[in-house]
Amino acid sequence: MGAGHAHKLYRHGHSPVHGLPPHTKLAAVFAFVVVVVSTPREAMWAFGLYAVLLGAVAYVARVPAGFLLRRLLIEVPFVAFAVLMPFVAEGERVDVLGMSLSVNGLWGAWNVLAKGTLGVAASVLLAATTELRELLLGLQRLKLPPLLVQIASFMIRYGDVITDEMRRMRIARESRGFEAKGVKHWGVLAKSAGALFIRSYERGERVHLAMVSRGYAGAMPVIDEVTASRAQWSYALALPCAALVVCLLGWML
Repeated sequence: MGAGHAHKLYRHGHSPVHGLPPHTKLAAVFAFVVVVVSTPREAMWAFGLYAVLLGAVAYVARVPAGFLLRRLLIEVPFVAFAVLMPFVAEGERVDVLGMSLSVNGLWGAWNVLAKGTLGVAASVLLAATTELRELLLGLQRLKLPPLLVQIASFMIRYGDVITDEMRRMRIARESRGFEAKGVKHWGVLAKSAGALFIRSYERGERVHLAMVSRGYAGAMPVIDEVTASRAQWSYALALPCAALVVCLLGWML
């Protein structure tokens, strides 16, 4: 399976977390996110403990806090949405610093921020400790539909190719004196997008024919068979199991 090149989120290392089989880490992150989402929003202390658990994983994986925090900026649009909720939500109102805010909106904003941030942080840690090729092998090992795994593989492999093609087209436009400054230039950009689509489609046809000529019959060959021992599964599932205990306490208290 292709896509063995490293991605920007990956941080090379030799920690115990890096060494875990990819499918165990995928299962652990998925279970952790499910537990976090299932936690009642009123149990604010529980989310603090979840953050401590993720911090412990980051420490074991030797992922610096700065690296993790910079990658969390991806959730800024969701933060903006959460900030608006207390102002636009209906229901009981409460005065905070001279502003009339919705109680339901405040709880909703906290719910989105807490659960969203923890979910994104867990995903960033997964990406920081697992190469793309290993992630695809992990998905395959977890019996995800092969077609979806192949689509993801091709997206990752040829995303950089399409980006490079866009860069060359931009350089070609600029070398001819073109500079997009307003609506009147949208037509040129639209034609460029159409040309990029045609080039990408034709490249896909050529790649498919090349694969068929090499024996491709609808399924990618599995070169590396990834397995996990019981100890590795236990180590990986320590995070969601600890989170599950916190979640149960949150429902009982």
